[in-house]
Amino acid sequence: MADERLIDPADHTREKRDFSKFQNQAATAPAFFSVWDIHAYYGESYIVQGVSFTVHEGEILALLGRNGAGKTSTLRAIARLDDPMITHGEVWLDHEALHNMKSYDASQRGIALVPEDRRIIQGLTVEENLQLAQIAPPIGWSLDRVYELFPRLKERRKQEGTTLSGGEQQMLAIARALVRDIKVLLLDEPYEGLAPVIVDEIEKTLNIIKEQGITTVIVEQNAVRALELADRAVILDTGTVVFDGTAQEVLDNEALRMEYLAI
Repeated sequence: MADERLIDPADHTREKRDFSKFQNQAATAPAFFSVWDIHAYYGESYIVQGVSFTVHEGEILALLGRNGAGKTSTLRAIARLDDPMITHGEVWLDHEALHNMKSYDASQRGIALVPEDRRIIQGLTVEENLQLAQIAPPIGWSLDRVYELFPRLKERRKQEGTTLSGGEQQMLAIARALVRDIKVLLLDEPYEGLAPVIVDEIEKTLNIIKEQGITTVIVEQNAVRALELADRAVILDTGTVVFDGTAQEVLDNEALRMEYLAI
């Protein structure tokens, strides 16, 4: 086992701990979704510095790290948004290359990003937000199926989406992704600002989504909750992967958590 003596997180003179032996634990299993050596920039700022990981179909992966580690930038790069710009590397989903696609094309292939700010469209009701997402194919879950998963949204379907509570808006943002025919759900800080009881509801929802075979990558500052939900974890530090293994290994390794998550 790695040396798990407690470290002073304020001591910046110490050498980095070597957790590399935990990396690529799932490398021999068939990958449904793969990110290979991606490098991405915001202008001249080098943010994502050679990130690689694989995710298996129906798996929940927690993508963790301190603030500024490159987590959100990695999600945005995967979703093929304009910023950050990928300058090198590959993104593959179900044997199809996404790295040369625009965000619209990646979405058509099954990538769905739920951003931190949720992007609920002002002036539209809950139901109109969902219907708008279904205008163009491929169509995913029906509204009835979404309302079965999120009964609160059914109760508020005629209410303007931006007037919902924070937890309800998060439910709407996830539901809006599900009404598309998605294969990979990318969640950026889904628990932010939510009460623990609402986080419990979101986690139950994500487990149901997992049972439907949808693959999830979750970025979350509440690392313990994310790890308790996830099958595997990848930890980033200054834009690079420093750990790739099971979520339980992170929960069990205090030195690793102190080094890269400060928990």
